[in-house]
Amino acid sequence: MQVWRFWVTAVCICGLATAWAQPYPVKPVRIVTVAPGSANDIVARLIAQEIRAGLGQSVVVDNRGAVAAELVARAPADGYTLLLYGSAVWLSPFIRASTPYDPVKDFAPITLVASSPNVVVVHPSLPVKSARELIALARSRPGEINYAAGSLGAAPHLAAELFKAMGKLNIVRVAYKGTGGSLIGILSGEVGLMFPTAGSVTPYIKAGKLRALAVTSLQPTALAPGLPLLSESLPGYESVSLNGMLAPARTPDNIIRQINAEVAKVMTRADIKEKLVAAGTDAMSTSPEEFAAIIRTDMAKWGKVIREAGIRE
Repeated sequence: MQVWRFWVTAVCICGLATAWAQPYPVKPVRIVTVAPGSANDIVARLIAQEIRAGLGQSVVVDNRGAVAAELVARAPADGYTLLLYGSAVWLSPFIRASTPYDPVKDFAPITLVASSPNVVVVHPSLPVKSARELIALARSRPGEINYAAGSLGAAPHLAAELFKAMGKLNIVRVAYKGTGGSLIGILSGEVGLMFPTAGSVTPYIKAGKLRALAVTSLQPTALAPGLPLLSESLPGYESVSLNGMLAPARTPDNIIRQINAEVAKVMTRADIKEKLVAAGTDAMSTSPEEFAAIIRTDMAKWGKVIREAGIRE
């Protein structure tokens, strides 16, 4: 009987060892992201296409829109369901009364994949040609300059509120439905100011329909060549939209590292960087630990801005 028990135990242990040693991946990997056509979607599809060979499996993009983060938070922690999304994942709890996941406890950061600064643009009728002139005008005309912002708590909204807070300015938000509505508002002259992401307004700047005053990154970027930094006029100012890849919490570390390495090979290639600049975003690559630290810093910074501005659904 004891020999029988020993044999059964040995078989079980060997079976577990085989399961633990099972290679990854052995089936298709899914990257869940936002609606088709967005910057996140473009990055997700580029990564999916390029990491297939390294993983030895097909990688598919699943566009789930606003429910993407919740879906991944509840997915098995096995590396087969990944999330590619922007900072809305970790800033949502500051804005919404109820979020169906915890941005820190329910996700394992893999890598930052892309970033995009905002651009300070004004309607040509606004009599300013630099960020310093804009700040001076806003201070001389409190409550008279309106800025366009679409979705509550999205990058153009938060960038404007940070500008307002750091500059001690009284500028007024005019809410629109999404980026498209905001652009219509500023192109028509209904509002004078906007903080869109760089890639969304380049054609209008080149056509002279909008005047670009500054870029909101701390370093010059190929996304806005020749534009001065807003931090030169407002020291310390920075507003950059971040996009990253995350997995469900408790995904094994070896899987996180494997995916990180494959994505890093893609995002550090010169041809990929060029493709993403053309699409309006900068390619990025970090370690999981660096990305986790970036998320914590981003939450502290923008959480303060959101609370002080009273941004809440």
